[in-house]
Amino acid sequence: MAQSYGDHNIQTLSSLEHIRARTGMYIGRTSDGAQYEDGIYVLLKEVIDNSVDEYIMGYGKKVDITLDYNSGKVTVRDYGRGIPLGKVVECVSIINTGGKFNDESFQFSVGMNGVGTKAVNALSTAFEVRAYRDGEFSEAIFAKGELVSKKRGQCKTPEKNGTFVCFSPDPSIFKKFQFKEEHVERRLKMYAYLNAGLTLNINGKPIVSSNGLLDLIHDEAQFEKLYQPFHYRAKTLELVFTHTNRFSEDYYSFVNGQFTNDGGVHLSAFKEGILKAVNEFSKKKFDGDDVREGIIGAIAIRLKDPIFESQTKNKLGNTEIRADLVAEIKRVIEEMFHREPAEANKLINKIEETSKLRAELNNVKKLARERSRSVSVRVPQLKDCKHHLNKQKGTGLDSMIFITEGQSAAGSIVSSRDVNSQAIFTLKGKPLNVCDQKRDALYKNVEIYNLMQSLDIEETVDHLRYQKVILATDADVDGLHIRNLMITLFVRFFDRIIKEGHLYILETPLFRVRNKKETHYCYTEEDRVKAMAACGKNPEITRFKGLGEIDAKEFKEFIGKNMRLTPVDCTLDHAIPETVDFYMGRNTPERRQYIMNHLVITEDALN
Repeated sequence: MAQSYGDHNIQTLSSLEHIRARTGMYIGRTSDGAQYEDGIYVLLKEVIDNSVDEYIMGYGKKVDITLDYNSGKVTVRDYGRGIPLGKVVECVSIINTGGKFNDESFQFSVGMNGVGTKAVNALSTAFEVRAYRDGEFSEAIFAKGELVSKKRGQCKTPEKNGTFVCFSPDPSIFKKFQFKEEHVERRLKMYAYLNAGLTLNINGKPIVSSNGLLDLIHDEAQFEKLYQPFHYRAKTLELVFTHTNRFSEDYYSFVNGQFTNDGGVHLSAFKEGILKAVNEFSKKKFDGDDVREGIIGAIAIRLKDPIFESQTKNKLGNTEIRADLVAEIKRVIEEMFHREPAEANKLINKIEETSKLRAELNNVKKLARERSRSVSVRVPQLKDCKHHLNKQKGTGLDSMIFITEGQSAAGSIVSSRDVNSQAIFTLKGKPLNVCDQKRDALYKNVEIYNLMQSLDIEETVDHLRYQKVILATDADVDGLHIRNLMITLFVRFFDRIIKEGHLYILETPLFRVRNKKETHYCYTEEDRVKAMAACGKNPEITRFKGLGEIDAKEFKEFIGKNMRLTPVDCTLDHAIPETVDFYMGRNTPERRQYIMNHLVITEDALN
């Protein structure tokens, strides 16, 4: 039956209704706060952006933030000029209203669209704003974006100029959300790096940076730096970079204090400017990949009219600035090379070594490909699925590959998998520990090379064939060791797979507790105790030591809709190389002593 389509079908939403109905347009993901990019952190950012803009314009050197991690209530107090008292309500509730359309008031603001704080207001169960100016105040209180009350008058006690904002995210929009302290502090550190001298107090704890982006690179690279970072800072451009022995390239890019995690014109200009400066200084023609391997850098620019791809401002699109920015970056980097020739020569030596190793690696790759072709047309350890990930087309987002240990575990998964979207790669025992290996070891080792071919990451992670790469190992000592060996492989050589959220650990039950009427699968000891109580006297208890012990019919539940996956995330650990080297490197005596010093013996073990 045809659906009618007439005047009555056309709707006009108010700005408030539109924000609440189409939340993703304004603040991105409405997830629970587990990830750094989740929307609740964007709410916090939108409010703090305004305080930072005041600092950039020369008003207020600190921002006080309190955050109740249990309730999610946030307060932000800055000491800038304060919102003009007659416009407090409009500035936080009416779209396209603000002081940042005027260059005289805010020259380099990231909040250019007059949307941010209004979105916070609309998406909060309670929102309170109060502006202080020269002994007067103006306040307004809202509930889900609707004005509840407003007041204006003389301050009863002395108050410094500035703005106070208090809000509580709406739990009907952000389901079971919770702010994570590490994500909040990470965001505040980014503000501090970008605004040297600004103090951000979070629950009384000060976060401040004296050296801007240089502090960021020192914190991120720590003991890995091969030479002292090259650092340049001016009013509209700041950049810093150094090299490490990592195989990746890592960048942090910012526009007007906004972290553009998808980069954009300024980041591509940064990469090109570095390459041109290196080749000009060295009088050689290095390949871009050789120059960028192991680099860790940051760039921040300030623009009067930045163009972003969306309200969440993840990518800069001002293509007209690219040529001039490349030329400026090339010039300042060359000048730094000439001022610090000893450090510049260390950089050139690093690039020359990388170039030499890459040439040797290409020969090893050629031999590995020839060996692979001579053995088999396809990877013998791979049982593939029909659909694969294609990032450009946005297809295959449900595709996954399970990396299992041994034929027994693989057998359970093969019998219960979805052949359309679930592939399996079977390891033959414990894989090579690559902690202290160079990249050529990956191509000389048949098993790891086959895995790289299966994932299609031999040349670049951009070709990854599966949305999820899942480690499915037994819940015993050997299984955990294999898991660590695989994580070491990804951390060491393919860290983008981790950073982009593709690597997971499959959680399978440790116990099955059942009687004649019901069956419980238990993932922890606590689950087992509860299940035993629920089943009554003398239930049957099975301890699953290996994945192969789980019947295929049962296993289908554990890799289906109720599959439990734990993401592997190392974004908050800035000493990952040192951590991996300590636990997986060739320092056995030191590691053994550490274990002995920290060994905890329980009463159960003694009995």
